[in-house]
Amino acid sequence: MDTTRLRELVTTDGPFASVYFDDTHDTADAAKLLELRWREVREQLEGQGAEAATLDALEAGIREGPPPEGRGGRAMIAAGDRVLVDRQLDQPPTHAVARLSALPYLVPLAEFGERPPTYVLAVVDSIGADVTTVDEQGDIVDERTVEGSDHPVHKVRGGGPAHHDMQARADETTKQNIEKAAEYVTEAARKAGATLVIIAGETQSRRHLHDALPERVRGIATEVTGGGRHKGADHGELKDQVRLLLQRTKQARRDETAERFRTALGRPRGLAVQGLEATTSALREANVETLLFDSPADIDVVKGEQATLVATRADALEAVGSDIVIPQRADEALVFAAIATDADIVHTGETLGLTEGFGAILRHE
Repeated sequence: MDTTRLRELVTTDGPFASVYFDDTHDTADAAKLLELRWREVREQLEGQGAEAATLDALEAGIREGPPPEGRGGRAMIAAGDRVLVDRQLDQPPTHAVARLSALPYLVPLAEFGERPPTYVLAVVDSIGADVTTVDEQGDIVDERTVEGSDHPVHKVRGGGPAHHDMQARADETTKQNIEKAAEYVTEAARKAGATLVIIAGETQSRRHLHDALPERVRGIATEVTGGGRHKGADHGELKDQVRLLLQRTKQARRDETAERFRTALGRPRGLAVQGLEATTSALREANVETLLFDSPADIDVVKGEQATLVATRADALEAVGSDIVIPQRADEALVFAAIATDADIVHTGETLGLTEGFGAILRHE
């Protein structure tokens, strides 16, 4: 998970109210169920001493925010009278989380709320394409219909020189239309910095568009079924295909990170460490490129006055001149330190079996 958009947390004074809950909207009584879930979360935060202004800010955000489509979850982090983080999650958490603490609790956000890549979706046929650019927030940032010529694009039945000539002209017109669409898809991907291009629509046109893209864009392009430019096209199937592809893309990134960690850890002077002692040491030195976690141990570390001053023992902080040494939950302090140093955060699942639940890919030896 890219932590760039979370930097404001580092410069904000706590305490922080961190909540994660089921925000599914796939039944007629979804609004009522959300009200009940929020009431439970609010009561938990009140019991922990949350200020009324913080609770009111969270409630306003819940009531005013647009409902998601289908199953999903929601992550919200607030401090004072402001909501600092408000994100939809791919799937609802197994149970609601309501935590008031000196630092924000971000582990579930990294586990369930990793942003999808910026992508370009092209729904294509022989005449043109509907091209949509979607950023990592899930917002549409550009939409355009690229139209070519529709005469002639349909082949005719029969034989003879005249028929063959008409078919050749139809092929040439289709080719020009596809090339025009490919030019715009390429430019849209370049402008947005997209790392994924999704091609939907007519089967033959999809293939032709894919082949017409330059090599660098073709390498990030994937065809999906469903969707069409004609009325009555099954856009529901297309949405499902895109959603599944984005989930696979995110999982592929996690798998790639896990493999990088294994490779680095296996080398004598590898750029990877695991366990709280080694990981906190790397964070103090601002030497963590990517913080990894699976199931963090329910244990405290110690923290100094700066976000990056974390350690397993007080003497480690005293050795670097820290006048403040306070206990802090490891699942809060380490993630907070990673944000402060612009490190990525990746939930690896159970694939690595990290010592004490934490590891790191380092920036340098």
